Amino acid sequence: MHKSIPLLIIVITYFGLGILYARQTPAWQSPDEPAHYNYVRQLADGRLPVMEWSDYDELYRNEVVSSRFAPEYDISPITYEDWQPPLYYLLQTPVFLFTGGSLVSMRLLSLVLGAGVVVLAYAVARLLLPQQAWVGWSTAVLVAFLPQHLHIMASANNDALAELLIAALLLLLLKWTQQPETSRLLWWLGLLLGLGFLTKGTVYLMAPVIAVALVWQKWRQWGQIVRDGLRVFAPAFLLGALWWGRNLVVYGGLDILGKTRHDAVVVGQIRTAEWITQYGLGGTVTRFLQTTFNSFWGQFGWMAVPMPPRIVGLLLLLVVTAVIGFLLAPFVWPASPGASQRWLRRLPISNLQFTILALLTLFTVVLYVGYNLTFVQHQGRYLFPALIPLMLGTAVGLGAWVVILAEKVRQPHLPYLLPVGLGLALVLLDLVALYRYMLPNL
Repeated sequence: MHKSIPLLIIVITYFGLGILYARQTPAWQSPDEPAHYNYVRQLADGRLPVMEWSDYDELYRNEVVSSRFAPEYDISPITYEDWQPPLYYLLQTPVFLFTGGSLVSMRLLSLVLGAGVVVLAYAVARLLLPQQAWVGWSTAVLVAFLPQHLHIMASANNDALAELLIAALLLLLLKWTQQPETSRLLWWLGLLLGLGFLTKGTVYLMAPVIAVALVWQKWRQWGQIVRDGLRVFAPAFLLGALWWGRNLVVYGGLDILGKTRHDAVVVGQIRTAEWITQYGLGGTVTRFLQTTFNSFWGQFGWMAVPMPPRIVGLLLLLVVTAVIGFLLAPFVWPASPGASQRWLRRLPISNLQFTILALLTLFTVVLYVGYNLTFVQHQGRYLFPALIPLMLGTAVGLGAWVVILAEKVRQPHLPYLLPVGLGLALVLLDLVALYRYMLPNL
């Protein structure tokens, strides 16, 4: 069987499930969807949104959400995403105009962008572990069918484009570590990073990751580091400056991202200090960890519909198994040519490549925790910028156990059943989540 056929099956299945989610999920029952929709509506009306003091009304928003977006409520005042960069919304504007503002059509465009994330996740895994195609398929399966991720990708939300750009940047950067003399890759990195600056703040995480990689690869070749840095950051800065300059004019001061205006406007949003007063530090941390884990895997609507404890318990067991397997992987992985010279022993991943994956994960976690030091935003989806390294690590960790079993029973092809088993289990979970948990409760 050609190695691209399993990926094609994964993508087709992803679209099938995603279309179900996009069509069946009730209108506005995805996080912040009305605010993202209204951004596009304003662009379609011929004006670039500005974050204003009237954009956020905590009481009205809570009333609308608790009513399950009853038709008597007007969603047009929900515009607190007006501070976001415009690229995703500009892509959605023709869809809005052509379909008369169809929410489902806008969700489907996000779904298409999400398919790119799935394909790039596979490409990253194949680049790093070219001899183990099943790791690439397993990584793609986890990214495609993670219930919460599918829910977000099938909604009107700028996360879809942000994740696509992060995935593309990650793949190009990892390729560059293998071809450090190829300046063309650096120019592409600069272009994509600049587009990321015009998409969402989460893509900014890739800037320090790229900087560390440049210094690491050309250590002590300072002239070359400067030249490579200019190839990446000059075009990225020029594109980003279009947005930053506009914000300086509109918001004043040094508020180049519009974040200062946003934080001043969202009066009434629950603050972490209030929770510490109410629940204590230990209680707040416990709630943070529990809700983060639950909502990473699946807590639907506006965080109102979590999956039941028995499902969460199985997912926790899966994660613990994967973590232990990841620690074992360097000792059980089939030997690769030249691997004894590489870090992680048998895994054919260089120190720099591992560092790139680790830094993206670390920066994502730090940003998430930092955000929650001010606001109560215990949403695991904020970890999705690091979804590819997280799911690649999960695939490697689960694969380590399969490799051990394959050696015991002398069935070297057994690891190829891992993506099949994961795919069947997660597809079933996606369907159960949609029809048993989401729809009856939204």
